[in-house]
Amino acid sequence: MANPYVVLVRLRMRAQTVYRGSFAVEILASLGATVSGFGELYVIFANVPALGGLDFAAAVLVFAIGHVSFSLADLVVGHLDALPTYLRAGTLDAFLLRPLPVLAQLITADVSLRRFGRTVAGTAIAVVALASSDVDWTPAKGALLAVTVCSGAALFAAFFVGAAAVQFWLVEGTEFTASFVYGGNYAAQFPASVFATPVRVLFTFVVPAAFVAYLPVLTLLDLPGGGALGWCSPVAAAAVWIVALLGWRAGLRHYTGAGS
Repeated sequence: MANPYVVLVRLRMRAQTVYRGSFAVEILASLGATVSGFGELYVIFANVPALGGLDFAAAVLVFAIGHVSFSLADLVVGHLDALPTYLRAGTLDAFLLRPLPVLAQLITADVSLRRFGRTVAGTAIAVVALASSDVDWTPAKGALLAVTVCSGAALFAAFFVGAAAVQFWLVEGTEFTASFVYGGNYAAQFPASVFATPVRVLFTFVVPAAFVAYLPVLTLLDLPGGGALGWCSPVAAAAVWIVALLGWRAGLRHYTGAGS
């Protein structure tokens, strides 16, 4: 018997790819975020030789890894930002009646394949940046790169879950939580050293965006400030997931249903 989650995901994917022309247009449109972000970085380096102690290739690598990590999380769980709509319409109650975990149902309720274009574009930029960077490749550094991307995606996925959990209390707090989720995404694509100290502390210890790409890239390129911290992305992701799942559990307990 097929896994119900797999069946749901297949149906969602098939529905989005039936009209290939429309799907291709949506993929191309999703590249806009990648192009605009890379363009911003290019304009900066047109005026300065280095940014936060990183040259152009290293800064592009930070941007690409951060971009790919976020796009993967957005592809899988980004639609959780629709939870306020379910809460207002009372349709979340239908998820509660099914003998399946609510979070798993919401994650498989939609899969936006159009967002995959951003992942492909970010990966292409990362490949070019790696080829242009002076990386002394070893098996450990290959593992570091793979762990970094997976951990970064997991960390952003936890941000989405945590932001959704807050909606059980705020309901109309999408803009507030988006400032942390998308703000963390923006911060992850730039060297943390360019931010003022309060902002750097925020995006290192509260919203650990620095662990998504910046610190791993320092370790990958053997630059000062990296070292063992570059391997701590899985720890940061696990910590955020613990907080997010505890918040989600508390939010579900707080929810009383549309008819109460």
